[in-house]
Amino acid sequence: MASMRNISILVAILALAIAVPPFLGIAWQNALVNVLIASLFALAFNLLIGQAGLLSFGHAAYFGIGAFAALHLMIAIEDGLAFPTPLVPLAGAAAGLLVGIVAGYFATMRSGVYFALVTLAIAELFHSLAPHLQGLFGGESGVSSMRMPWQGIIFGSLIEVYYLTLGWVLTCGLALWAYTRTPFGRLTLALRDNEQRVQFLGYNAHAAKVIVFAVSAMASGVAGALLAISNETANYSLFATDVSAQVVLQTFVGGSTVFFGPVFGAAAFTLFAFLVSDLTRSWVFYQGLIFVLVMLYAPTGIGGVIAYHARHRRQLDWSRLAGPYALALVGGLLVAAGVVYLTETVAVLFGEGYAVRMRDAGGSLPRYDLFGVSWDPAGILTWLLPLILIGAGGAVLVRARRSIAGFWNRMGRTEALAAATPEPAGGTA
Repeated sequence: MASMRNISILVAILALAIAVPPFLGIAWQNALVNVLIASLFALAFNLLIGQAGLLSFGHAAYFGIGAFAALHLMIAIEDGLAFPTPLVPLAGAAAGLLVGIVAGYFATMRSGVYFALVTLAIAELFHSLAPHLQGLFGGESGVSSMRMPWQGIIFGSLIEVYYLTLGWVLTCGLALWAYTRTPFGRLTLALRDNEQRVQFLGYNAHAAKVIVFAVSAMASGVAGALLAISNETANYSLFATDVSAQVVLQTFVGGSTVFFGPVFGAAAFTLFAFLVSDLTRSWVFYQGLIFVLVMLYAPTGIGGVIAYHARHRRQLDWSRLAGPYALALVGGLLVAAGVVYLTETVAVLFGEGYAVRMRDAGGSLPRYDLFGVSWDPAGILTWLLPLILIGAGGAVLVRARRSIAGFWNRMGRTEALAAATPEPAGGTA
């Protein structure tokens, strides 16, 4: 029953992903393409950290390599090479796999923080060399190409690119999931839990880590290739540290303990950037704040929280739990309002535009407009309002958290008592 329900949910999501985009604008279609690419990149990264316990700080290297490999193949297709455009991501997969094997061989010689530093160094090596390798990476301007028609499909509209991306993401996502169900996928879980025990059992731990690293790099290369097909250009910025950092944030916020958890983080952060980046320059700060809060109060991520509730769905009494959850939502909104107000106020007061206004006003503090209201920087209400919002929201959150914790603690004790109670002699009738 549980598997049928999960399949039904996945089929419903897939139906929406196929049916809805044609009715959306170009901006939303482009955002959904970016969501799909980020989701595949996060799934590939999570294969490394969630499955094998290897934290990479330089996975942008294989993402970028895949993008440039796809662009070079697209250029060859423009010059007359008979190759189907829908299969261009295979170039990204091959390049990611090849570079992943070489880089993974050396990176996996170390573990823990040393492994993470080696992966970071490899990505920085590509980032520093790419502007100087004109033939491979096009220098500072990068490499550009065009999507060529195939079998009557022009690939000129964004919706065609969306369906191409959707097909590749579904194929690669299911392949990665199937990989985790194989005996070798189980072996990588053992590597994460206890590498020494794997060695004592006679397995080559280093070779196993190289293989999982290469598979992760291959899937990352496919994601990079899809980005190249979508944008028709790429430059050395794909190797930058922020690209590697972004996939780390998306994976952990989504939940590295659940296979499809990173998809939640990738979708949330990508859509957040799409919706908020035009409204404020501080959107990156908000993303970082969200990451910190999730790590502090929901370390299993969005996917982990959803999975936990799904496991206990039969025991949940929503008539008692809905109230505390609603109260927590109200408290969170109050705190968020206060934090956003303070952040935007500080951004205005320390911005260049306000500095010019201060100079024109002879050094005094002129009023500023925020959220459609004029505020006095020296006024008490200007600084008292966010403190009231944060204080009230914090008090509401504390109360809601106590109620929620009490509910889950009582349910945990009930489950423990039921597990410890022996069955009657002779079993059930």
